Amino acid sequence: MSEENKSGQTPGNQSNKKKSLDPKTGKPKSPRFNYLWIYAILAVIFLGITFFGQSDGTKIDMGKLLEMVRKGDVKGITVINGSRADIYLTDEAKKDEEYKDAVGEPSPLREPNVPAYYLKDIGDYEVFRRDLDSAMAKLPPEDRFIINPDTEENYLPGILSWVLPLAIIIAFWVIIMRRMGGGGAGGGAGQIFNIGKSKAQLFDKDTKVSVTFKDVAGLEEAKVEVMEIVDFLKNPKKYTDLGGKIPKGALLVGPPGTGKTLLAKAVAGEANVPFFSLSGSDFVEMFVGVGASRVRDLFRQAKEKAPCIIFIDEIDAIGRARGKSAMQGANDERENTLNQLLTEMDGFGTDTGVIILAATNRPDILDTALLRPGRFDRQISIDKPDLVGREHIFKVHLKPLTKLSDDVDAQKLAAQTPGFAGAEIANVCNEAALIAARKNKTQVEMQDFQDAIDRVIGGLEKKNKLISPEEKQIVAYHEAGHAVVGWFMRYADPLLKVSIVPRGVAALGYAQYLPKEQYLYRKEQLIDSMCMTLGGRAAEDVFFGKISTGAQNDLERITKMAYAMVTIYGMNDKVGNVSFNDPQNEYGFNKPYSDETAQLIDEEVRIMIQEAYLRTKQLILDKKGEVEIIAKQLLEKEILFRADLETLIGKRPFDDKGSDAENEISANGTEEKPENKSEVSDLLDSSAED
Repeated sequence: MSEENKSGQTPGNQSNKKKSLDPKTGKPKSPRFNYLWIYAILAVIFLGITFFGQSDGTKIDMGKLLEMVRKGDVKGITVINGSRADIYLTDEAKKDEEYKDAVGEPSPLREPNVPAYYLKDIGDYEVFRRDLDSAMAKLPPEDRFIINPDTEENYLPGILSWVLPLAIIIAFWVIIMRRMGGGGAGGGAGQIFNIGKSKAQLFDKDTKVSVTFKDVAGLEEAKVEVMEIVDFLKNPKKYTDLGGKIPKGALLVGPPGTGKTLLAKAVAGEANVPFFSLSGSDFVEMFVGVGASRVRDLFRQAKEKAPCIIFIDEIDAIGRARGKSAMQGANDERENTLNQLLTEMDGFGTDTGVIILAATNRPDILDTALLRPGRFDRQISIDKPDLVGREHIFKVHLKPLTKLSDDVDAQKLAAQTPGFAGAEIANVCNEAALIAARKNKTQVEMQDFQDAIDRVIGGLEKKNKLISPEEKQIVAYHEAGHAVVGWFMRYADPLLKVSIVPRGVAALGYAQYLPKEQYLYRKEQLIDSMCMTLGGRAAEDVFFGKISTGAQNDLERITKMAYAMVTIYGMNDKVGNVSFNDPQNEYGFNKPYSDETAQLIDEEVRIMIQEAYLRTKQLILDKKGEVEIIAKQLLEKEILFRADLETLIGKRPFDDKGSDAENEISANGTEEKPENKSEVSDLLDSSAED
């Protein structure tokens, strides 16, 4: 039973009553007293005393005053600052019912003799005196009074006129700084005077990370490197006895989703030392000097808790090469932050016991001073896993799926997902569970994983997308052209699946291949890959005598490939063995070659693509019957697997014995065809109808 059901409360009510716990005592934290309430109360009391703590009598007009003077009820009048008149009544008049409401109790904050009435503006003083003298003319001499001028200085209105606006501005500024600083997170970074404090999250014995090296699969070489760092922190004497020094830092480099952050969390879980975690963007702020201040504060905290580890994720946010941008201003602040980081990493104190781990997927743009030994002594490459690594990753992510069918095989899934990173494999496992739940299954079956792979690769199947018969025929011959050209090209990747089922945003069909696990490609392999990609456009040209927009994605790929062969890999005889690759943008906006060379490159690229297209078109003409057979089968079945092509046009002539993984996938495509035609096998290269 869930916690909500045990307590008998709804989730909403329970969340409202939930209190934060003290990590040290485990007891609910008492509400934090806010000292701003004290200032608010004092301000209210001050204003109350100022405006409501004194009695100035009742306001009257000049006519009422003259009438009171003629009756002899006025004891005296004091003119303050030549503008205001305070009227005092005689003792007999105070007993009169007419003046009962005007005569109040004397205020404890002023003298007992409080005026009963006041005239706010007397006008001209001489005219005021003459009118009063005329009103007292018929009174007996003993009832007459003298007008007393007085001066009263009141500084409060002037003080409030500039104190209150200043207080409002300060209050507004404090609120803005709290908003920007996240309410005081990161050691008081939300306070106005603590904006330069580090925003790193600290993991220590009270907040221990639960991830260990057992949760990291497919990164065996990288784990060996970081495990040595962990071992150094645990047993430093074993290394220092031989004269070794603790490494300053390690840089985790790899594509997105390969497990860099996960590996850093595992280091935190295994090392049992304080672990500071933050992102490179946490140093960046709108104020000048804040980034450098946060770097200093971070290393100050780290040295106090040494030995410890600092992990900076996405370090390229502050570690970009300096002087590469013509823009000034904010760029200078980022460079100042980087300068401070370089100083802290390689200052005078070399044995502080602070190790820095950083992660990035863009090492080519980092500053060279950041990468040199003495700062980041090691660069640990975390690439996409191979077949064995993917199998281990699948086993890790299959454990949380408690209800798995017996036919789910991690080895087969690894073979069907070439080029997948760890994050993509985790997504496949999660999608498979969601698909099984959507179909009201009690177990997650192999077919659900096939559908999940298909969805991750090609997108959601567009079952309701209406395609005219003419367009469907064009798509079928286009994809058949891809399949046949790849089938009869020696160095083309083995075909796994060809489909004309619309998927994703604009793909009307696609062909999927199983690339080999290799790192080097010869010129012949790249040319055959270009021909295979041009197979769809050539098939449209041969069978319809017209071309469509369906080859847009194909043309983009071969154009990039051809320019890379000429300008990067030096695979053109006329241009020569040169490479114009500029990953660090050292040339800026200037080309590293002349206009004549640029024209030669363009011409050679066009010649290379044209030769590949003519070769592809000739192959389509030679195998026209095979293309037509596959296209008709696609129009009928919509999805064909490798085994289907072997039945229709025979075995691939250039195939070797093949790996066990390929054979399993080929058999899988024959034995386990889905009835709903939504199965996906694998992918690295795919040709899509746009």
